[in-house]
Amino acid sequence: MNTLNFADLGLSPEILKAVADLGFEQASPIQSAAIPILMEGHDVVGQSQTGSGKTAAFAIPAIEICAAQDRMVQVLIMCPTRELAMQVADEVHKLSAHKRGIHAVPIYGGASYERQFHELKKGVQIVIGTPGRIMDHMQRGTLRLEAVKMVVLDEADRMLDMGFREDIEHILKATPKERQTVFFSATVSKPIRDLIERHSREPKSVKIEQKTLTVPAIEQWYFEVPQRNKREALLRLVDFHGFKLGIVFCNTQRMVDELADDLVAQGISADRLHGGLSQTQRTRVMNKFKQAEFEFLVATDVAARGIDVDDLELVVNYDLPYDAEDYVHRIGRTGRAGRKGLAATFVTGRDIYKIQHLERFTRTKIQRGKLPTANEVEERRLESVFDQIREVLERGALSMAPVDRLLEEGYNSTDIAAALFELLTPGSAKTEESAETKPNKRDKEDRSEKREDFSSPTLRPPSRGMRWVMLNVGREERVSPRDIIGLLEDSLGLPPRSVGIIEIKPGQSFAQVPQQFLDVLRDGPREIETNAAPVKVSLFDMERPEKKKRKKD
Repeated sequence: MNTLNFADLGLSPEILKAVADLGFEQASPIQSAAIPILMEGHDVVGQSQTGSGKTAAFAIPAIEICAAQDRMVQVLIMCPTRELAMQVADEVHKLSAHKRGIHAVPIYGGASYERQFHELKKGVQIVIGTPGRIMDHMQRGTLRLEAVKMVVLDEADRMLDMGFREDIEHILKATPKERQTVFFSATVSKPIRDLIERHSREPKSVKIEQKTLTVPAIEQWYFEVPQRNKREALLRLVDFHGFKLGIVFCNTQRMVDELADDLVAQGISADRLHGGLSQTQRTRVMNKFKQAEFEFLVATDVAARGIDVDDLELVVNYDLPYDAEDYVHRIGRTGRAGRKGLAATFVTGRDIYKIQHLERFTRTKIQRGKLPTANEVEERRLESVFDQIREVLERGALSMAPVDRLLEEGYNSTDIAAALFELLTPGSAKTEESAETKPNKRDKEDRSEKREDFSSPTLRPPSRGMRWVMLNVGREERVSPRDIIGLLEDSLGLPPRSVGIIEIKPGQSFAQVPQQFLDVLRDGPREIETNAAPVKVSLFDMERPEKKKRKKD
């Protein structure tokens, strides 16, 4: 089925702004089909699988129907479990962020009844809850439904399977007969059909066929990773396996932009592709990627349709796709022409159950993977250096003059070898941390934004032939890695892709630059004129002494 842009669905500016804030580019098939019908006021029976975007399909019309000046309950959304109720409530809150005066509250068992009563008493337009807790509030007189305009039964089949039929019947009878009734169910069994016939008026059917799909013989893995640790998990996979060409899929433009900037800041050549770019920009990025001018493309599904690159080693589902068809399209971009390919999917929290849906519809097994540890990554990196050293030794004809000079100065051969090895492998991992459980460095930095530490341990010794430079702008000035690269290339005359690792702090930024381009900074900082305030670039001394400790009284 064709999908539509949200701007073509007749939605209010407030909803369009919320959708834009979330970074979504196009409505999913179920959203494209259901939203226009619901906006016209029809009852709807929707059939789509979990992960298809069905929550927004009914949540957006539900928010649009509400009158902010009326503090009575106008929309009631029933869910089978408290977990789903919480999930739906979270999405409703995000989508109604710019709708002034619209309030929603989740009510479910296992949570404080008094707190829920307090929220209801303040006046809300949307209630999301489980049938049992909704009944409790109705019986206590803390939830009144006479002003309800829309009732949504989310995962109606599950609610009936869980024995909520009588509660649902009672709740529906307590709402006005002229209400709009919406059923969403993966299947429409006879009990569901009976419920629909009794409690809806000439409902429109919206069914998104879920195809049984087959996938190429690609190695498929999923990794359980907290949202905050996804970047670290990606870096470990890339470093451990040595991937050189891959695509990373995200669901929103915002995540694409953030991740692409993060990868560049870590010294990985990457670029972005999403619907927010002009067609000219998208074409230029794709041409560069096909010619392997950078290693990793970070993209959304919409922008990445039609990508045809044969040498891809890795496809990463940084965000889970909305449906199985998108999953197949994504991973099918690797392992072409008989080559081996890996498809890695990051799964967060409750999304783990979606893996089963993908397996069922693709008829393949997706293996649970374990991310390499920091120590394993470091061992692999060291082994690569060993291989390079062995290759040089086997070639022979080595010049001993530099070594002889150091020997004459009193250093022994073992110490010389150790020092050279340290130069080749700066910043070796000292601790064992799991990206699956531990917060990464970026998270820790974000929690202490105002702390400025010029001798920060995140600034590891620069790579061979490189030096750190410091700029007097950082996160507080909203600079990005691209901004840093542009400033340095313009001011120091750097060639393209010569800037190394970038670290952006609250008030400063640091970047690794080839030493041969730093003569202009020997006599002091260089000032760069910008549209805002001038930016200073200066050499940064890793050996800067620590601040003196305060003497005891």
